[in-house]
Amino acid sequence: MVCYIDYKEAPLKYTGQIRLFDAEAFAGMRRACQLTARCLDALADIVKPGVTTAEIDHFVLAFGAKHNALPATLNYRGYTHSCCTSVNHVVCHGIPDDRPLREGDIVNIDVTYILDGWHGDSSRMYPVGTVRRAAERLMEVTYESLLRGIAAVEPGAHIGAIGAAIQLYAESQFCSVVRDFCGHGIGQIFHDTPNILHYGRQDEGPILREGMIFTIEPMINLGKYGVKILKDGWTAVTRDRSLSAQYEHTIGVTSAGCEVFTLSPRDIFYLPNKAKA
Repeated sequence: MVCYIDYKEAPLKYTGQIRLFDAEAFAGMRRACQLTARCLDALADIVKPGVTTAEIDHFVLAFGAKHNALPATLNYRGYTHSCCTSVNHVVCHGIPDDRPLREGDIVNIDVTYILDGWHGDSSRMYPVGTVRRAAERLMEVTYESLLRGIAAVEPGAHIGAIGAAIQLYAESQFCSVVRDFCGHGIGQIFHDTPNILHYGRQDEGPILREGMIFTIEPMINLGKYGVKILKDGWTAVTRDRSLSAQYEHTIGVTSAGCEVFTLSPRDIFYLPNKAKA
């Protein structure tokens, strides 16, 4: 049975309950998420051939420090970096290192800042120089999948409607949806209830209610959806070594639909009110 609870009445730890947030919490999330979005905007000017993912990681740490924010991934469950950098066939949780990015690579950069106790979580894809059309198309399909998932959010709908919209579109474009990872509740806790699957049926899962806050972050592969975890315990890659892409927004459910907290201040990634039919 699904249990919803006022976030002010719940302990600051995972309880399995779905927290419902008020206007004050939405304001806190707005500030944290906009800081993350500003960092991702700034990275658009930094990602280029020859730059290492370690340099990107250092930038994320310094950007956060400049704005009195802490990267949530730093020392999280033993992870020792300020962001995740997932290149080409890396699905998610790629670890920054000293290898330079090369012309034609695509990289997902996943940043979460903690600002005044609130978590702002978002990720975007970045082309490194000029990329192949197949890679460009994968990014387009993945972003559109995210938009369609967001468009499915409204009070009274099942959470499954989000995944159903994503899966229907991605598979119609002959791509596959990763099953091993999902979106998640977020707020004063990094990973919380509910899980947001990126595949499934419209009538599955808990009912969406005003005040819920969570991420939607589909991972879409050009090949099959199977993934494996490397020996480092973090890096997830496609089993068939096909390209993978991911975009992520943090959203809050409102009476009219939802608010996207992590929109780009520079409008680098335009988000229409509704995904295309």
